[in-house]
Amino acid sequence: MRQKKGKLNKSLYHLCVCVMGLIMIYPLLWTVASSFKKSSTIYQTVTQLIPKDPTIENYINGWAGFSHTTFGVFIRNTVFVTVIATAGAILSSLMVAYALSRIRFKLRNPLFAMVILTMMLPEQIMMIPQYLWYNKLGWINTYFPLIVPHFFAVSGFFTYVFMNFMNGIPKELDEAARLDGCSKFSMFFHIIVPLTKPAIATVTILSFINRWNDYMSPLLYIKRTPNYTVSIALKLYLDSTSSSDYGAMFAMAVVSLIPLFAIFITMNRYLVDGVATSGIKG
Repeated sequence: MRQKKGKLNKSLYHLCVCVMGLIMIYPLLWTVASSFKKSSTIYQTVTQLIPKDPTIENYINGWAGFSHTTFGVFIRNTVFVTVIATAGAILSSLMVAYALSRIRFKLRNPLFAMVILTMMLPEQIMMIPQYLWYNKLGWINTYFPLIVPHFFAVSGFFTYVFMNFMNGIPKELDEAARLDGCSKFSMFFHIIVPLTKPAIATVTILSFINRWNDYMSPLLYIKRTPNYTVSIALKLYLDSTSSSDYGAMFAMAVVSLIPLFAIFITMNRYLVDGVATSGIKG
């Protein structure tokens, strides 16, 4: 009787998981299906997941882009910004976390408290001061506002993840390296960084996704169409004054998701390991 009850509970559990998973993935499936429908029929067949007359015309029209600028240019712009900003976020957060975790100095605790406080600070309240500052620097309509701040460890969460991961590395390694004549920089690059690879993989995925999907920053600072990123370019397919090409928008949305799926699939194992062994555990 107990075995039957256990099997029933297990079956109900898997059924619930499948139902919830289907609910979560349905919008994505609907987007992919709509990318193969004619724009005029997308919202007339909302409940119809499988298109009756599938077409790739949306992908052709969407890739053509706007103002002699193909969608490939928008993807190239996004890759450029995302890769450099992610590299800066990783390097700067690693260095700040190393200082807070392994080096003892007077302002260590107040600085760590400030890092934690930045995690609770809404980005919206910084928009106007940042815009005025970047305008004074002449950075408007350039990629500098999207890239440069990430070289200064602006994400407290990434620093927190790295710091708590480093706290789990035995201090005896530092002492042994110091006896061998290693400087703090040598210990950082040759001992700490290699041992922090799971956390680095986690931060890489999260930062890549955040930068790729960033909408507000490009909207504020990028003014020319050829410099747009993917998130802004997708909005160009919608026109409130005339007809909107929903099919092309859904098609290019699917294309823009490919890099995210690729990096997630290739680094998923490292993401799980990094979350399990980093600061998430408290």
